[in-house]
Amino acid sequence: MSLKFIDDPSFEVEGKKVLVRFDYNVPLDKKDSTVITDTTRVDLTLPTLKYILEKRPSKVIIMSHLGRPKGQVVPEFGLEPVAKYLAQVLNEEVVLTETAKDSGIKTLLGLNSPRVILLQNLRYHPEEEKNDHEFSKLLASYGDIYVNDAFGTCHRKHASTYGVMAFFKKKTFGGFVLKKEIKALDQIVENPKKPFMALLGGAKVSDKIKVIEKLLPNVDSLLIGGAMAYPFLKAQGHNIGKSLCSDEDVSLAKSLLNDKFANRIMIPQDHVVSQSLNGEPETISEKSIPDDKIGLDIGAKTVSQYKEKLGQAKTILWNGPMGLFENQSFSKGTYALAEVLANSDAFTLVGGGDSVSALKNSGRAESISHISTGGGASLEYIENGSLPGIQGLKFGVEL
Repeated sequence: MSLKFIDDPSFEVEGKKVLVRFDYNVPLDKKDSTVITDTTRVDLTLPTLKYILEKRPSKVIIMSHLGRPKGQVVPEFGLEPVAKYLAQVLNEEVVLTETAKDSGIKTLLGLNSPRVILLQNLRYHPEEEKNDHEFSKLLASYGDIYVNDAFGTCHRKHASTYGVMAFFKKKTFGGFVLKKEIKALDQIVENPKKPFMALLGGAKVSDKIKVIEKLLPNVDSLLIGGAMAYPFLKAQGHNIGKSLCSDEDVSLAKSLLNDKFANRIMIPQDHVVSQSLNGEPETISEKSIPDDKIGLDIGAKTVSQYKEKLGQAKTILWNGPMGLFENQSFSKGTYALAEVLANSDAFTLVGGGDSVSALKNSGRAESISHISTGGGASLEYIENGSLPGIQGLKFGVEL
């Protein structure tokens, strides 16, 4: 079976109830949880939402989570700001339910208006993350047709992204965000144009070990930066001072450096260091870092080497910053490579919250071929070639 999207001719929804899963896990202002600080996640779903509404369904019932309320009602994780914003951009009334299990939902579904219903945060219910059968069944009872456009949560077997599909035989579709993500990721997974370079940063080797093992045989070069680099340096016998590093990561780095494709791994040759996270930056022009210093960015020599390597690429995957880019003193490496990607003629795919933030801060986001909406989901897709939520859309889910 193949995955059908909402632009498939079989997507006939006039007069029907459409249950849609979006990823509206938007950032809220820390001082005022009623204010969305970045509406990108909602904005990206608007083509899907408007397309469905143009098809004249009787109702569109939207599901999402926000934050990590851990199965409890936590008011600051309420979806009120999302409902308000959706009503504004759609120029349509959007009713937010009290909970996703609210007894009044069935009444709402029988009324002529409003057309758009937003269920309150799914993660207020522990059953969502447990993929609970009865909760899945209840959610499914709200709609005649199911659409998933929440790529960022497709790696989770939750009730709204997986279990619910057991109740929609051959009535499941992907939205436009999902379609775009799969198309872009398949350019990395299936047959990347060579030379293919991967640029990986971030905190831990253990977080990305599976994706590194998957990528190493397929890439021409794997460029390592950020705190991930220090276990590799330590595994090679270099001093890393007070830099972030665990024994587990060192042993994983050792095994990768003994891999038959180890010659494809590039690690920093020099560093920007400091005595503390907020200290003065200092340049170290060799691999080893003094005992009293922390490595916080890649150095100029490494930037130059990485630039040269990326300049040869036809495909580039970037996940994870090259240093503590949030602090201007340690942002040069990350921003320099963001510029390289932005100016590249290669197919460039960027995933992961920090990499995306760095790109946006650098003003270079518009020049990237594809920015993934799901960091963890995009890495898992690269590891496995699919995700549970996508498999469910393709092959269905057994009761």
